[in-house]
Amino acid sequence: MHELQNYQQILIAGAWLTIQVALLSLLLALFLGLIGALAKLSSSVTLRYCATLYSTLIRGIPDLILMLLIFFGGQILVNNMSYWINENLNSLITRFDSSHQWYGFLPDYIDISPYFAGIVTIGFIFGAYMTETFRGAILAVDKGQIEAARAYGMSQYKVFSRVLFPQMMRHALPGIGNNWLVLLKATALVSVIGLQDMVKIAGDAAGATQQPFTFYLAIAFIFLFFTSVSSVFLKWAEHRYSIKVR
Repeated sequence: MHELQNYQQILIAGAWLTIQVALLSLLLALFLGLIGALAKLSSSVTLRYCATLYSTLIRGIPDLILMLLIFFGGQILVNNMSYWINENLNSLITRFDSSHQWYGFLPDYIDISPYFAGIVTIGFIFGAYMTETFRGAILAVDKGQIEAARAYGMSQYKVFSRVLFPQMMRHALPGIGNNWLVLLKATALVSVIGLQDMVKIAGDAAGATQQPFTFYLAIAFIFLFFTSVSSVFLKWAEHRYSIKVR
């Protein structure tokens, strides 16, 4: 326990970083999930095909593999695009003014932050799961109410915001809650790309002190605390959304 006290402050900082990554990833996942669900239910064949391809591929590949692919592959892609833009702009400028010295519009090398990469990757992964959650919730809403709202002359936006979205959320909340709990635990994956979250800090501390059980047990209890608080909040949200129904 003495070793744990020495690392208390940085473990708390790592836990706060974990919560930040989880919440920002959740916001991205909710946005992508809602867009994906609407695309899947769209009358456009192209949108349906793209959304189905997205949800099928992402749900079929392990999260760790996707984390490594997006982080390292994204790094290569961004730098290749930067090089391509610089080269083409350089050719364009020298064509009109050969005396102009070009230093590059973008940096020669762009280093992607593990913090940013972790949020984008986890949000992108769980956006696929949220897509199916929202799709099922939208299908659960009575179509007669939507048709009645349209018959009253409501715009598409008003139908969505006043009729579809409030009822959809009541059906989606259990699925969103389950996805959130899994997403929260999946933040442990960001340690493999170098982000100093609490799992990475615990791993470094365990290696330095030769006390892996102590540190990983502490991390397990912190995750258990986070999920317990989340469960209480989710039960309150489900209760609140079901008041009119009850």
